[in-house]
Amino acid sequence: MLWVGGSRVWLAGIEGAGMEPGAVEALFTRGDGSYLFARWDRPIVLVVFGVAEESLPVIKGAFEAVVALAGHKMADTDPELGANLMVFFVRDWDELLAVPDLDRLVPELAGLVGRLQGAGANQYRIFRFEASGAIKAAFVFLRMDAALAEMPAETLALAQAVQTILLWSDRAFDGGSPLARAGEAVILRPDIAGVIRAGYDRVMPAVAHEPSHALRLAARVAVAGRPS
Repeated sequence: MLWVGGSRVWLAGIEGAGMEPGAVEALFTRGDGSYLFARWDRPIVLVVFGVAEESLPVIKGAFEAVVALAGHKMADTDPELGANLMVFFVRDWDELLAVPDLDRLVPELAGLVGRLQGAGANQYRIFRFEASGAIKAAFVFLRMDAALAEMPAETLALAQAVQTILLWSDRAFDGGSPLARAGEAVILRPDIAGVIRAGYDRVMPAVAHEPSHALRLAARVAVAGRPS
């Protein structure tokens, strides 16, 4: 296991983890029925806005741990973008409109804020893509309502890190969280950890549009989960 920030949050090892091909396929099958898998190619450069200084190590530690689990890399700067993974914590969605130059990074920002307010949402993620279709950048917006404020920082950060390391389906976690409780600890579900590891296997493509890709992912999760 990889320790994240405190005793309550762990990234579980994947030994014994397995997932049926159909379940893997569902994780990347969008609401319109299309299959789409994408991962990051470039190193991830994280910047966090709107939190106290003492919370930054916990939040960054969660993202670093998930990136390490994937076998991917983080960096201090992106030569093209500066930072390519931005996480914003706000009390009200209107605060996003006051962030300097954010409307240049998210051109539809005003309309998005209106939709988030109308829906009563407390979180939203936007991805940008390379010409190849791999993930180029991601923006994570969190409105700290009562539900999110009750979550330990480690748990909240781990959940967001998991949901940005791959382009999951818009319905992937409708039926349950990628995290689970194990006694006093909150852990990343071993089956989800296995999919992340398999998705970043060097022999696997960075982008896939065919459901047959899920068969290959499931096979790698099964192999990795077998006791040695």
